[in-house]
Amino acid sequence: MRYPALIDGEKGAYGVVFPDLPGCNGMGSTIEDAVQDAQDAMPVWMEVMEEGGRPIPAPSALEDVEVPEGSTLTSILLVRSGRHRPPVRVNLHLDADVADAINAESKRRGISRKSYVEEVVRLAAQMGR
Repeated sequence: MRYPALIDGEKGAYGVVFPDLPGCNGMGSTIEDAVQDAQDAMPVWMEVMEEGGRPIPAPSALEDVEVPEGSTLTSILLVRSGRHRPPVRVNLHLDADVADAINAESKRRGISRKSYVEEVVRLAAQMGR
């Protein structure tokens, strides 16, 4: 699910709020950092709501969201942690150059290939690709 989000702020200090998720927000010194912080906050917010027996609201349609002056409307993908669903094995056949790029970038970052691919998929989903 993608939830509408409003971004505001100025260079060096950005904030993100979700009209459908009161109290769930993110902030950062760049827009990208603020959006990532907001996306990271979503599953925690959902878990707190579920533990309290409160319903999770459905996302509003983007065209129904009122955008205050100075804010930018976007949508952010809800990615729940593995605690809610067990991991699954996925076998992929990739172009050799793509596989080499995954290997090199994950090594450069000091993370597993799995973590790198998950990060890239989340970022692509955030951008709506």
